[in-house]
Amino acid sequence: MKGIVLAGGDGNRLHPLTLRISKQLMPVYDKPMIYYPLSVLMLAGVRDILIITKPQDRQLFEDHLGDGAAWGIRLTYAVQPEPRGIAEAFVIGRDFVGDDRVALILGDNIFYGHGLEHLLARAAARDTGATVFGYFVRDPERYGVVTFDAGGRAVDLAEKPAEPRSHYAVTGLYFYDNRVLDIAAALVPSARRELEITDVNKAYLEAGALTVEVMGRGFAWLDTGTYESLVDAAQFIRTLEERQGLRICCPEEVAWRRGWISDADLAGLARPMAGSGYGTYLMSLVDEDRRKGGQHARSPE
Repeated sequence: MKGIVLAGGDGNRLHPLTLRISKQLMPVYDKPMIYYPLSVLMLAGVRDILIITKPQDRQLFEDHLGDGAAWGIRLTYAVQPEPRGIAEAFVIGRDFVGDDRVALILGDNIFYGHGLEHLLARAAARDTGATVFGYFVRDPERYGVVTFDAGGRAVDLAEKPAEPRSHYAVTGLYFYDNRVLDIAAALVPSARRELEITDVNKAYLEAGALTVEVMGRGFAWLDTGTYESLVDAAQFIRTLEERQGLRICCPEEVAWRRGWISDADLAGLARPMAGSGYGTYLMSLVDEDRRKGGQHARSPE
């Protein structure tokens, strides 16, 4: 399975912060925003990832993230000249995806919760169809909304409806089989002049090939596209990390716990950051693992 992080867009809700830098490179507490969606794809077992950015931001991402080899993954880059909808990611990334299945995540989305890795693995294991995630929100009119029948089966999808029939928003994380490439290529731009991801999901729904996994109360889904939500996300991450002493969505840790990089590799990544709490944490993982005989567990969620 291939992965795509869509990190384009104008970020105009965060101006002037984003006048000269992509919002996905801005910090969410102790790490760049892009680390969170990248870690989610890595938790799903995805190691070949395309990052789609604005043309002027591509070099910034490449300078910061490189080719991914240090994390045991492969990163490549493409540009979205203008924000023309989420589904355009599959038009831009068609050659990258090739004949594979693909997972797409929005670059400003953060996911957290006990059982997240299991939920991701279940979605990644489906060979056919599409899997999206429903999340109960107070203000569904701001999102793509999924409606269920009495038996819990998805029966309708609507993009930012004026009168939502449900409180379940579709999050910015999607898993598809290879049919998504042709579905996206055939889309007609909406009234917003965008290729709507909801139209992609509707095509799978109408074909009886859409699975909606509901994220319950134990999960957090954060969209960091406004000043308020950016601060809220940073406070949320800080509270959890300070309380538990564990870091959330460290790509280095995910790669290490999955066996994609060695103890020596992790220590090598930590040393240049030794003066920060982030680097100290990574080094502590190696030290603690050595004390326990080298039997580190699977990655925390």
